[in-house]
Amino acid sequence: MSGRHALPSRLGNLYREIAKFGLVGLSGFVLNLAVFNLIRTVAHWQTVRASVAATAVAIMGNYIGLRYFAYRDRGQEERSGQKKELGLFLFFSAVGLVIENSVLYVTTYAFGWDSTLANNICKFLGIGIATLFRFWSYRTWVFKTAGPRPEHTEAVSRGAAPAFHAPPAEPAETYFSFSAERT
Repeated sequence: MSGRHALPSRLGNLYREIAKFGLVGLSGFVLNLAVFNLIRTVAHWQTVRASVAATAVAIMGNYIGLRYFAYRDRGQEERSGQKKELGLFLFFSAVGLVIENSVLYVTTYAFGWDSTLANNICKFLGIGIATLFRFWSYRTWVFKTAGPRPEHTEAVSRGAAPAFHAPPAEPAETYFSFSAERT
């Protein structure tokens, strides 16, 4: 790929990644708020306790969506790699959980904003801040892209265009699935 077309291609890939991350995040957001409000109204749990439980449920759903939809084409080569990926995902998700629920904790207990509307607005704000952290950490540490192919790296370092390699033959259903652009 020439230098002139490399930037639009990278930006297109980033936009697709953000869109897929956003779809998974939106479903996690809806699940998070639904479980939060259900626990608050039915079980009458305290605000932050209900929020932590709801966030944990959303994290489980988000891992499935991210691993098998948004980042399904990234690094799942071996069993030990999957364990490391899951461990990193849970670690960064826990940090996001703390960020998200810290906002709710401060607004509920420091400012005394403990109505249903205030809780949902503050939870929304906390989710937004935590989502920025999660997007960065997941794409940087958890679902890392595989490095460029050796022939691609070598050709680019010489200033030549990389050799074209036809993609391997795949079943027809693969071409109609939601996957990243083939390179």
